Amino acid sequence: MDYKPLQRDLVVVGGGPVGASLARAARGMSVALVAHERPAAPPAEGFDARVYALSPGNVAFLRALGAWPQDRVVPVHAMRIFGDAAATQLRFDAYEAGVPELAWIVEDAQLQQALWRDLEVVIDRIGAPSFCADGVHMALAGGEELSARLIVGADGANSFVRAHAGIAVRERDYGQSAIVANFRCEKPHGNVAFQWFAGGAVLALLPLPGNHVSMVWSRPDEPAELAREVEVASRGALGQLQLVTPARSYRLRRLAAQRMVKPRVALAGDAAHVVHPLAGQGLNLGLQDVRALARVLAEREPSRDPGDVRLLRRYERLRAEPILAMDTMIDTLFRLFGAQHAALARVRNAGLNLTDRLPVLKNLLMRHAMA
Repeated sequence: MDYKPLQRDLVVVGGGPVGASLARAARGMSVALVAHERPAAPPAEGFDARVYALSPGNVAFLRALGAWPQDRVVPVHAMRIFGDAAATQLRFDAYEAGVPELAWIVEDAQLQQALWRDLEVVIDRIGAPSFCADGVHMALAGGEELSARLIVGADGANSFVRAHAGIAVRERDYGQSAIVANFRCEKPHGNVAFQWFAGGAVLALLPLPGNHVSMVWSRPDEPAELAREVEVASRGALGQLQLVTPARSYRLRRLAAQRMVKPRVALAGDAAHVVHPLAGQGLNLGLQDVRALARVLAEREPSRDPGDVRLLRRYERLRAEPILAMDTMIDTLFRLFGAQHAALARVRNAGLNLTDRLPVLKNLLMRHAMA
């Protein structure tokens, strides 16, 4: 059978929130979003096991794209971060900061459904891309051919696009897994997000609709009695917990691509950088990538080829400092709170308490996290 080649200005590989949001944001360009499969529908009952805490800046971006869910989203009005000692606490409050909320909690399936609405998607697998002076060409597994002036790899930490573009990465295993699950809680969460640092393990409980919370627990092993151990680790903050979705886990690693762009190629999201989830910034960084790349493409000169590496380096420069700063901060926190040393424990706990007493520093941290 003969196929007519598909020709686009932009091919985005990867159907997750980063790839789908870029496909929606690249206005004024012909776009093909290539994904292996369609995302799963939101569960008829209960909650998706995977949730995100998104910054107000990214939520505003998704709303502008018409891709923010209308229900089952929860604003975070306050955050409580605890150190090793019970008296160690860092508090963030939206009211005190003069903002409506610090973040929004959204389930993965709900967000995916909103992003994919009315979006043209090619459900297929691509072969190795061929790069040449006038564009990038690739064959689809179904037999069709696809060509574009720019290809963006938004296809995750094991990026096919990154590998075939010859972009090297630096990576390190954190020696932990992130365990995710949802619970019904005895006490109301009050739209507060909680986090505990204890002996290298990091536990976060994020508010869901009703008396429910979503858990992300980064630790070296999986507990046998999950609900009971979470109750102990959270110091009973939300009372008795009842598991409402099966626990899932995935290994944690740190990854950084040595370049985010090459001629006719750009990387976004986990294809370019993977950070520890202790600050909940993985998808936030990816959406900030999309915002920067979409802006660079929209503001290019009328005659400028979107695959021109000089144009793409504008995007790389915009993202270099924010990504490095966030990655360095997260890795430093992981090392600091993972160190098993009494003197360091005193220093980190004193640091949390001191930060809590410095409103200017707290507001600076909040504004940075809300971008």
